[in-house]
Amino acid sequence: MILLRVAIFFLLMLLLPDWYIHRIYIRRKKSELYSRLLWWPTIVMLVMLAIFIALHDSLHDYFGIYLIVTLCFCIPKLTFVLFSLILRGINKVSGLKIPHAAISTLPALAMLGYILFGAIKGKEIFKVREVTFTSANLPEEFDGYRIMQLSDIHSGSWKGNPEALKRAIDICNNQNADLALFTGDLVNSRADELLEFSEIFSGLKAKDGVYSVLGNHDYGTYVKWDSEADRIANIDSLISRENSMGWRMLNNSHTIVRRGNDSIAVIGVENSGRPPFPDYARLKDASASTEGMFQILMSHDPTHWRREVLPESDIELTLSGHTHDMQITFFGLSVSSFIYPEHNGMYMEGERGLYVNIGLGHVLFPMRLGAWPEITVITLKKK
Repeated sequence: MILLRVAIFFLLMLLLPDWYIHRIYIRRKKSELYSRLLWWPTIVMLVMLAIFIALHDSLHDYFGIYLIVTLCFCIPKLTFVLFSLILRGINKVSGLKIPHAAISTLPALAMLGYILFGAIKGKEIFKVREVTFTSANLPEEFDGYRIMQLSDIHSGSWKGNPEALKRAIDICNNQNADLALFTGDLVNSRADELLEFSEIFSGLKAKDGVYSVLGNHDYGTYVKWDSEADRIANIDSLISRENSMGWRMLNNSHTIVRRGNDSIAVIGVENSGRPPFPDYARLKDASASTEGMFQILMSHDPTHWRREVLPESDIELTLSGHTHDMQITFFGLSVSSFIYPEHNGMYMEGERGLYVNIGLGHVLFPMRLGAWPEITVITLKKK
């Protein structure tokens, strides 16, 4: 289903600009060469897309490269079409003769360079976002308490590039956080993706420890297994590996963090998403006996906040990930805003908050533009 949606999206992205360019610019030239230069790359991209859909299990590892190449074709052409439409409209209204083809080519080439930058460097531009959460219910001893949140590392996507993740973990440790929380999707699918990075992740430190939960990718549902037992064994292996790294898993459970005579509850649930994403969260079980305390919830999917957390609990602060902000943001706008009401940053309902971390890693296509990989530091403040 996901591949079908991607196919329809790229079909439109590839064909509509070509139709416009052919109709406005090439048809008038009556040049067979220009027509071939326009249509043949699109035809090749569409044939390759059909091959990937038919053989997606065996070619899965190469699909990201295909997406980058396709974006390098379709996004600059869409940019060209947009500027062409604007300039042609200005010409029509004003009577001017602006050379719209030549001028529209410049932003198209700039967009091509920007895409290549996102694929080559953008996914490694680690950004630290400082956030403050204020609550009247926060115990005095936790005023100024610093929580570092990481999410969506997707270890398999960093294969062969441990240096980048080492640099990210060093940045995390330099934040001098009191507590480190990881909100899911440590791997793309398989626990053995951690083999290359376990030592690096073991180096993540915080005064009161490192805690984590599972995300939708951590259940291994995006690859074929010989049996369901093998998939379950993969989850058990992932949990075991995280524990051996010094990360304590809070899957439908909680821990109590103490400072002096005060304490707060850190709660973790398994993934709770709308179909097709899994829903294994047991919020009531996870938060049992923490009533009346200041509560922080780790829940990978931000849709859980409005579905259950707000109406059925008193949890003050929820931390999520999952969206990646689609890994591409232009001028603060992302396609993820049409899918997730809460997709990037802090959201408030009264005095209760949800923070959505847009992830440290990448999946499906190996690039980030605007939605730079994120390390969040949340400072708790007493109101």
